[in-house]
Amino acid sequence: MLRLLHQSLSTAAPRATLLIRLMVGGIFLSEGFKKLLYPADLAAGRFTRIGLPAPEFFGPFVATVEVGCGLLLLVGLLTRLATIPLLIAMVVAMISTKIPILFGHKLWGFSLRPLTRYGWWPMLHESRNDLSMILGSAFLLRVGAGPWSLDAKLGDRIRRDPRT
Repeated sequence: MLRLLHQSLSTAAPRATLLIRLMVGGIFLSEGFKKLLYPADLAAGRFTRIGLPAPEFFGPFVATVEVGCGLLLLVGLLTRLATIPLLIAMVVAMISTKIPILFGHKLWGFSLRPLTRYGWWPMLHESRNDLSMILGSAFLLRVGAGPWSLDAKLGDRIRRDPRT
């Protein structure tokens, strides 16, 4: 068990990884808080307009995941684990809001919001934040939190433990 924990906490990432953690964690934290503060616009209400199932459940659920995992990324605690639900949330966001823009019509029950253009370039434009969060989260999943993190401190402590 300690070996598995050590592997998930270990990181050979450079110090500059802190910048990616601050960007990804900060954006998810702020977006999660906004969903909690303005649920009709950004959580359950938006999820209803998009066509997501059980919006009254998933609105607060996604907001809580974004706040909790965003905080974990900011301090670098359980970083790899925290990126997984965020990646899932971003993939769902891409499928439910950006894929209809690509095709220019309602798709799989997900609504299409009015834009002046549809297709590849408008979809890429609309998904720039989503893609940045996906790539930043995937980077952190791959390399870990970096040396300036609680993961690194805990990993060092576990490595020095004679029981491992």
